[in-house]
Amino acid sequence: MAGPSARTLAHELAGRDDRSLAALLGARRIAPGSDWNDAFDAAEHLLDPSSIARALKELTAAEADALASALEGTAPPGAARDALAERALVDAEGRAWDSVADAFRTTERFSPPAPSAPAPAPETPEAAAERAFTASASLADVLHAALAAPLGRIGSGTLGAVDRRRLIEAGAVEDAAAADELVAIGETAGLLFAEDRSILVTSAGVDWLSSSTLARWAEVAERLLAALPAGIRSTGGALTPVASWAGAYPFDPAWPAQADAFAGLLHRWAVTGVDGAPSTWMGSAFGGGTPDLDALASRLPPEVDRVYLQNDLTAIAPGALAPHLDVRLRSMARRESRAQASSYRFSAETLADALTAGETADSLRSFLLGLSLTGLPQPLAYEIERSAGRHGALRVGPDGSGRTRITSADPALLETIAVDQALRPLGLVPDGDALITRTSPDTAFWMIADARYPVVAVDVDGSRRALDRHRLARIPAEDPDPAEVYADLIARLRAAQSGDADAAWLGRELEQAVRGRATIAVTVLLPDGIEREFVVEATGLGGGRLRGLDRTVDVERTLPVSSIVRLRAV
Repeated sequence: MAGPSARTLAHELAGRDDRSLAALLGARRIAPGSDWNDAFDAAEHLLDPSSIARALKELTAAEADALASALEGTAPPGAARDALAERALVDAEGRAWDSVADAFRTTERFSPPAPSAPAPAPETPEAAAERAFTASASLADVLHAALAAPLGRIGSGTLGAVDRRRLIEAGAVEDAAAADELVAIGETAGLLFAEDRSILVTSAGVDWLSSSTLARWAEVAERLLAALPAGIRSTGGALTPVASWAGAYPFDPAWPAQADAFAGLLHRWAVTGVDGAPSTWMGSAFGGGTPDLDALASRLPPEVDRVYLQNDLTAIAPGALAPHLDVRLRSMARRESRAQASSYRFSAETLADALTAGETADSLRSFLLGLSLTGLPQPLAYEIERSAGRHGALRVGPDGSGRTRITSADPALLETIAVDQALRPLGLVPDGDALITRTSPDTAFWMIADARYPVVAVDVDGSRRALDRHRLARIPAEDPDPAEVYADLIARLRAAQSGDADAAWLGRELEQAVRGRATIAVTVLLPDGIEREFVVEATGLGGGRLRGLDRTVDVERTLPVSSIVRLRAV
């Protein structure tokens, strides 16, 4: 049978407005599909030991201290009391429920061990700025790699070993730890998003790639700080020292590892130094203010906006190439090395990819001439003309009847792709001087392009159109309003509310006693006004009467529910 705490909490829940009740359900991680029938069901679940254990894990150290004070009879401060009451761990007066008190006293509280080694010496601002530059460039390389081919993740949600190795071999990261942390930073900042078994770039990530190094760093740093949980912040919003983070959630055994992971991300991004202290430009941000970006900008390597184009079809950037230029250059050349000076190599394949993505010979020449310190070398100019001349021999587009039509001025080329085994899945069928497939135009286009044929995409009227093959993440809408999430459950609880809460509670207690064939002491008000107690084994309930076996006299009694004043378990 439920205790008085559940009855009191049920009355309190019934008195909350919908928004407050939804906030409570969300804070306690209640499933919206819970099969509760009334507020008494809700109260019993919230006071269940397993539910309380989950709630204790989310208590900050300050909230845990406040709850300890409540157990000792000292009313917790107003803010702490409200936070605990919102999650139904204390009543409106700040008194802990009995089951909460029991769970609190029997749950081990984690105390972080004292440091076993002295803190490392702080690094210079110049060294921290170098890490900031390297991290920004490495994350950009990770995003470029994910645009070329989505990163895979394993069942635990982390980056797969194959793609970890791919990033290392491409020079995007120096080791597996850097790969994992940079992907985590990208996800935290909203630049990457996990979708099924893949990690994809978001539209925000694409925009981020074209930002300056300083803007890239600042945007990610801001989002990393915003993602840090409340337990490591003071009342005013300032971050507590990193060394104290391990004790921020004293009832969550998994938290110390999470705290280490958060600290690792901040260090990787040069938000903090090797000693855990905020970097020179982050001191005010840790206090709730904004970073001193001028202090960082003065220490970052200067960006360049020109490259040397060479006869061997390479481009050499004599410094950190401005990101928006780097993104454009990568669309037509493969980057071979990254350092303070980066190198890029042009080839027939990279130029064909650029033309496929919408570039033309004129746009390529115009961009490269504006970028080059050495003009446009004749070998590169020749390769552009040759690639552009071959490109577009095949034209792929809709035919207006739901099919895809492939045309060419070269009948032999059509005959070649018609028998190409790599294109067999398209099911190409001759149709006059063209080929027809029921595959969509975009799918047909990319299959033909991947087979290294000179193809362009066109509209139904034959006008050329550019395609972007990058698969971007489909970001879900913002977290819905808890009131909407729990609307059905709250409506069910409201519908079960009765004007006579005491009668509703008594009926519930009797039903539970009958289901468990419990032995209960029932106090009945007799017609003459005298109260009499009967000890019975509850056997049935119906028609407004309780049936029970009175083992004292070995008879079955039938007691009118309307006359029952109270009952208790025996």
